[in-house]
Amino acid sequence: MFPVGTNEMRIIRTVSAARAQGSEVCHHGAAALFSALLCSSLVFSAFAGDQVAHLGLFTGHQDIGACGRPGGAWYDSATRTYTVTGGGENMWFDTDAFHFVWKQASGDVKLSALMSFAKPGGNAHRKACLIVRQSLDSDSAYADAALHGDGLASLQCRETKGGRTWEIQANTSAPRGMRIEKIGRYVSISVTTDGRAWRPAGGAFRLVLRDPFYVGLGVCAHDNKTLETAVFSEVNLDVGSLTNTNPVLISTLETVTIASKDRRAVYCTTNHIEAPNWSPNGVYFVFNSGGLLYRLPVQGGVPQRIDTGFAVRCNNDHGFSPDGKQLAISDQSEEKRSIIYTVPVSGGMPRRVTALGPSYWHGWSPDGATLAYCAERNGQFDVYTIPVQGGNETRLTSAPGLDDGPDYSPDGRFIYFNSERTGTMQIWRMGADGSNPTQLTTDEFNNWFPHPSPDGRWIVFLSYAPDVKGHPANQDVTLRIMSVDGGKPEVLAKLFGGQGTINVPSWSPDSKKVAFVSYQLQ
Repeated sequence: MFPVGTNEMRIIRTVSAARAQGSEVCHHGAAALFSALLCSSLVFSAFAGDQVAHLGLFTGHQDIGACGRPGGAWYDSATRTYTVTGGGENMWFDTDAFHFVWKQASGDVKLSALMSFAKPGGNAHRKACLIVRQSLDSDSAYADAALHGDGLASLQCRETKGGRTWEIQANTSAPRGMRIEKIGRYVSISVTTDGRAWRPAGGAFRLVLRDPFYVGLGVCAHDNKTLETAVFSEVNLDVGSLTNTNPVLISTLETVTIASKDRRAVYCTTNHIEAPNWSPNGVYFVFNSGGLLYRLPVQGGVPQRIDTGFAVRCNNDHGFSPDGKQLAISDQSEEKRSIIYTVPVSGGMPRRVTALGPSYWHGWSPDGATLAYCAERNGQFDVYTIPVQGGNETRLTSAPGLDDGPDYSPDGRFIYFNSERTGTMQIWRMGADGSNPTQLTTDEFNNWFPHPSPDGRWIVFLSYAPDVKGHPANQDVTLRIMSVDGGKPEVLAKLFGGQGTINVPSWSPDSKKVAFVSYQLQ
């Protein structure tokens, strides 16, 4: 038999005595008992031999990283409930400290549980987690579905050993349970509020783990001087090849904060949505779905359709006038090619702007007088401008190859656009009259749809792999940011997206966030 230390034996005897008195220890009672015993520096260990049975689905448990007080774990086979106590300062940045109940796995995994803390109060940042992790090192690559003490539910991820941790906050507070899924190269989470019906929480991280890796339950106190206890019930673990042969598309409207790079899922749906705009007053988003436009509050909720009259085949090129009173739309209802119109922001009958098509709107001058767009004329795609009231269009580019995605700088002096004139798709800038075109990116990626921030400091754009032509859907893409004058781009988010992710201007009015759409196939 695996030797059991004095402290471990005292816990076993205490639990056994409670059972002998005729009561089955419920998971809440076990949690309270276990927490109290741990506060007396007693730790129940179950690592090997016939102690493995005490861990149910899992094969080991231990502290990860520098934990000031040792954690522990207990499994109730009658209720299939795990009670886990952990210390540690945090699971964040480039290193972690927590208690981990684990087993090794390979391939795809899905781990779900109903989750709660054993007692109210405590540190608002304490975490109960469902985890996939490359190793038991404190700085390992990992992802987790984390329930925080204040009710925040999030997907956290460190792509590489010693790298920084990223986060996608779910638009659900204090869910009853969470599920983490590692399918192929992506990890995502789902939540349940009633313990029965599950729904995607939105967003996914790209994470590549070598087989075998670790999967399990974790608790972090977020205070290295204390311990916190969480209860995991109805724990289910599926391992193997879990790819759905008939996947469902999931669209998530997200925001990313420029300073922290943290993401938040605002709205998640099985409908295909594209191209979010942030209203100039910062109150709502507009996005495209099924040829129609919808309005959605920035905090989430139920989308409301915008009346666009006869224009019911809108594509994903649309956006606000500087004063917020009108929308520019690109629609194919009147003709079998895209035409640009304007429509009142509250809805109404569209007014035609471009006589010729196809024309795809992308930018509105800051003075409200001019629209910039990409148009095909005689088999060549170039950047054009036209007065918002209509009239003659002006061609601004004529270089061989595709020129697309024009958007004005906030002072109206420049137009940013993407062009393949030097061989690959790169970001360019020219005068608002088309003068002095200057290349701003020169890397190996294909870069699309540059959008300057309202404060004039940054450009956000979408990057495809070198071998991807055009801007197709369902691709691994990267949302990046750089100075308006060029320089080395920084990563904002790596995601599964492409066509519809960030076609049009989507900055928040205060320049602190960007809205975009990510996709999953589940």
